[in-house]
Amino acid sequence: MSLSARYVIAGIGHTAFGKLPGRDTVSLNVEACREALADAGIEKAVVDAVLVKVPTSAHQFMFGQKVAEALGIQPRLGGAWDQGGAANVTLLSMAIMAIEAGQCEVALVTYADNPRSGNRAVYARPRGDDAVMGWFSTAAGYAMIHRRHAIEHGTPPEAFGAVALASRRHGAANPQAQVRKPLTMDDYLASPWVVDPLRRDDCALVSDGGAALVVMSAAKARELGVPAPVPVLGFGHGQTSYELPLRASLTRTEAARAAHTAFAMAGARPQDVDVAQLYDCFTITVLMTLEDYGFCRPGESAAFVADGALEHGGRLPLNTSGGLLSETGMPGMQLIIEGVRQMRGTARLQVPGAKLCVVSNQGGTMHTHATLLLGN
Repeated sequence: MSLSARYVIAGIGHTAFGKLPGRDTVSLNVEACREALADAGIEKAVVDAVLVKVPTSAHQFMFGQKVAEALGIQPRLGGAWDQGGAANVTLLSMAIMAIEAGQCEVALVTYADNPRSGNRAVYARPRGDDAVMGWFSTAAGYAMIHRRHAIEHGTPPEAFGAVALASRRHGAANPQAQVRKPLTMDDYLASPWVVDPLRRDDCALVSDGGAALVVMSAAKARELGVPAPVPVLGFGHGQTSYELPLRASLTRTEAARAAHTAFAMAGARPQDVDVAQLYDCFTITVLMTLEDYGFCRPGESAAFVADGALEHGGRLPLNTSGGLLSETGMPGMQLIIEGVRQMRGTARLQVPGAKLCVVSNQGGTMHTHATLLLGN
């Protein structure tokens, strides 16, 4: 029996985003969970699973149990998961499968980190044996992929800029976004290099913050009187175990497998999607996700994103609360939350009549990928 539409996101919550000095990752998780429970209109006493994404900047032993203890919840099922930025959609799908298997009924899925006010060294660390040749930082790997896409397909700088402009335009309309300054193409092209060919505005923010979801069955949501549950129509996963220099291709990823699984579960196609919340840790990630998901053929993303296609009012509005490039660099959960708002019809930049939202999460240097489809 298909799981499509049998499970829902019942509540969403998040903290402020940006620089939050004095806040640790446990307190940020607790605040986000409190907001999500209030949004769902339920008490924590009904929660019997707490699933936590490991904080990227500060891995801690038994972190899931620390969060559950701070919440005052003794769950039947709990723990922490590390899959980079793909972990949030993965934990959501794991919660659904656990409920389906009778292991729990109501799950909190939560993530928080504080690299902006704390330690961001994880983003700058050396990358394996290739560090002796200068390969340091997350940005260096994405710079290799960005350049390869441009070499193989002739992708112009303006295509990457179109992604940045859309996220920044949408973030400017979001009073809770970390960066609220719109961007012009001239601004983008003039922005300084981080790792050539990556410009500053190709790169996600570094942010403190927390966000959380409440997950349960549609039947349980009716029983508890949840006011605005959003159905999960499909999810899928894919990952590569190969480090970047060993991959057969730098311009195709296992996002294609994740999307195929999710769309098949939902009985939908890419052309049915009304709004997209795509992981934009770097602008190249969005272009390749559009290709891997089937919105356009490989190498044709530059044409697809031209002429404001990704902006509100365009053919595929993207990251309508600002994404990782403008709202918060806190990986992935904010994209799910904005997808929920769009399906509820409560987003600040609401897409009129939106009935299907696709969300992508991605971790590492395009190592892990997870796809989520939401309906209303």
